[in-house]
Formats: sequence, C-alpha cells, structure tokens
Amino acid sequence: MLFQTLIIARNTLTESLRQPLFFVLIVVSGLFQALNTAASGFSMGYTTSAEVHGDDKMLLDVGLATVFVTGMILAAFQATAVISREIEDKTILTIVSKPIARPTVVFGKYLGVTGAILLATIIMICFLLFGVRHEVMTNASDTVDMPVVVFSVTAVLFSMFVAGWTNFFYGWSFPQISVILMSVLVPVGYVVTLMIDKHWDLQPIGTDFKPQVMLASLALFFAIMVMTAVAVAASTRLSQVMTLVICVGVFVLGLLSNHLLGKRAFVNEFTAIVETAEPERIEFTDFLTRGARYEITLENFPKEALKPGMPIYYAPSPQGLGMAVPDYAPFEGDVTDESLLFDASTKPALIVKSAERKALTIQNIGSRSLPVSRPPQEGDYLFTEPTSVNPIAISAWSVVPNMSYFWLLDAVTQNRIIPASHIIRLAVYSVLQIGAFLCLAVILFQRRDVG
Repeated sequence: MLFQTLIIARNTLTESLRQPLFFVLIVVSGLFQALNTAASGFSMGYTTSAEVHGDDKMLLDVGLATVFVTGMILAAFQATAVISREIEDKTILTIVSKPIARPTVVFGKYLGVTGAILLATIIMICFLLFGVRHEVMTNASDTVDMPVVVFSVTAVLFSMFVAGWTNFFYGWSFPQISVILMSVLVPVGYVVTLMIDKHWDLQPIGTDFKPQVMLASLALFFAIMVMTAVAVAASTRLSQVMTLVICVGVFVLGLLSNHLLGKRAFVNEFTAIVETAEPERIEFTDFLTRGARYEITLENFPKEALKPGMPIYYAPSPQGLGMAVPDYAPFEGDVTDESLLFDASTKPALIVKSAERKALTIQNIGSRSLPVSRPPQEGDYLFTEPTSVNPIAISAWSVVPNMSYFWLLDAVTQNRIIPASHIIRLAVYSVLQIGAFLCLAVILFQRRDVG
C-alpha cells in the first residue's frame, strides 16, 4: 500500500506542477509582494522594537495574507485538477480498476498535491521575505534595495529562461521546470541577499534575518496544508467552482470561529482585571498552602461589589476559558471567624478576604487547600462563579479548523516571542485536522460512482 501511495503521489505531483495556472499564480504572488513595498507606505505605523515595525507591519500583514489566499486557491484548483476532473473525464478508472484501494488513491493524491503546494509556498514565502528585507519606502530619501531586486528577479528570470530553453529543445513542461528551479534558486537568492547589505557590502547573515517572521510563515504553511486536505475532501464530490467555494467558506469560518463559536462555548462574565498580584508572604507564592493569601490590585473598578466571603475565580480569558481554579462549594460561614475558615468541616474554597475600591485580598481556605493550577497573575480576569460550558458550541468550535491559531502576525508586530512549544502544538493540531478531513475524503470517495 505504501509503495502504491508513493507512486500515485509522484504522478500527482508531476501533474500538479504541469498546470499552467500553478506557475501563473506563483508569479502573480511575487508581483503582489513587490507592489506591497509601495502600497504599504501610507499605513502610518508606529515604530517599535519588534522585528517588523512601522509601515512594515502593514507590509507583513498584506504579504502573509497574499501567501495564505494564494495557497488556498492553489490547493482548491490542484485538488480538483487531480481528483474531480479525473472523475469527470473517467481517467481515474485507470487507477481504481486495478487492485488499488480507494483510500490509497485519496492519500496518494493528497501527498502529491501537498508536495506541489509545498514548493509553491516556499517560493511565495521567499518573495515575502524579500519584501520584508526591502522594507517600505516610507520617506522620499529611501532608496531601492538593489540586492533584493537583482537576486529575486535574476532567480525568477533564469528559471524561466532555462524552462523555456528545455521546453523548446526537449519538449519539457515549462511550468514544471520553472517551479522546480524557482523552488531552489529563489531561496538561494534570498540567502545570498542576507549576506549583502543594500550598499553591496558584506554583512553577517543574521543581520536581516527575521526568525519570528519565519516561525509565523511556518505556521501559515501548516494552515495551507489543512486547507489542502479540505480541498481534497471537497473535490471527491464537487466541481472546481464548488470546491473553491467550500474552501473559501471553511477559510472564512475558521477565521471567525472564535467570534462566532468560541465566545459561546464557554460562558462567564468577568468582574475585574488583575493589574498586580503579590503573595502576602513568600511561602504563599504557589497559592497551594492552606491559608495562603494574595494581595491583588485591579485595572478597573469591579462590575459588581466584591464583599468579604464571596467566592473568587480567575482565568487568562474573559470568557473563563482555561480557568485556573477548580469548581468548589462557596463558603457560607462567617469570614471573620478564623477557626471556621480552617475547620475540618469546611470544604476547600477561595474567598475574598477583604476588598476596597480597586484592591482585594483573596485566601485559600478549608480543611485542606484548594488545588489551584497556578496563582493569580497580571492580566488575569476575575470571576465570582465557575465557567459553564455550551456543549453544542464547543463541539462545533472543535470541528471547524481554527485559522486564527495559525495567524501569528500580532505576535511578530507586538514583539512577542513565538515559543517553539506553540509551533509544535500547531503541528499536532494540523495533523489531527488533516487526518479528519482525509478520513472524510475517503468516506465520500468510497461511494462515488467513477464509472
């Protein structure tokens, strides 16, 4: 089965690269990245210490969006070209009529399309990185970064020249050879550009290298792979136009899933936001000791009056997602009776020990301490009741691919470090989403009449 899958993947990859539209969209993506360096000059961005700052924030925003949308369109067109069109033309009978299982066909087709999309994404991301290196020409005194222009244009034109020459003399596919050569020469051209500054002087390769932009681009590649799986699943039953419609629908719904579904999955209303949180004594730092107290100052006046004895919860999100405090029975005794707070009959709880206008003290009470997952910290949201879960909303939210997870632009422009653990979680999430959509593709293709 593995050998058959790889054979189908190789043939699919070759067929995908030979599609004229594949080459055209990649070149158009490069032209858009070049235009972004001029069009982003009116965004009036603020200067910060981030890798990408000022007007270049808009450049990166539009550039990443260009890669994302182009990758999605390529996935839709390539999936329909190798599956839907073959079903309509009956050419897929040459595969399924042999002793080859239909799941093998689906997995092979996906791997082939993924290989083609990988080459396209590498080229498009390098075009984006060329644009980031060039930067927006904000001032009249800014000059064109000639190494960027020379090496990027040379890589593309040389690839096209060799592809045209081999097409004329040997009959090789022009789009296929062009894309293969660009997938090598364009990254090489970018690496060479990193070693030369805009005045043609040598510089350390890390001077203009943007590791956070690279991680954001890697996350975007994961999203494109998920959209490729969506396109493959849709193309087993639908035409090219409808497959593109489904891909756009999933794309938009994935971007809005937090707003449409996420905020309804976990229901709670915060009362205040933590500005500072300090333990009363050093031994209370982990907030797991019975009787531990934390002194909290608030960014805002509480939406409801916080009185001594009231239950208190905290979480990093305003809907109560990721609550750091487990559910517990509220304390109903006299908060001034210290012996009652730690009586053997008192169940573990968190209470407001004292409260003023924008300050309060919370305490861990009970016959044993309440096992909180962590102490309160700056930016947490305070609640007076546990978070309730909407099973329908959370189920729908879990099924829809959440594209906002892959969109790391804000982290780059706000100078927030993207941890490697987040990229690993994104990779695992992508594999699970891809597996789910490929299983759906197999189910849809199993009963598809291809005769």
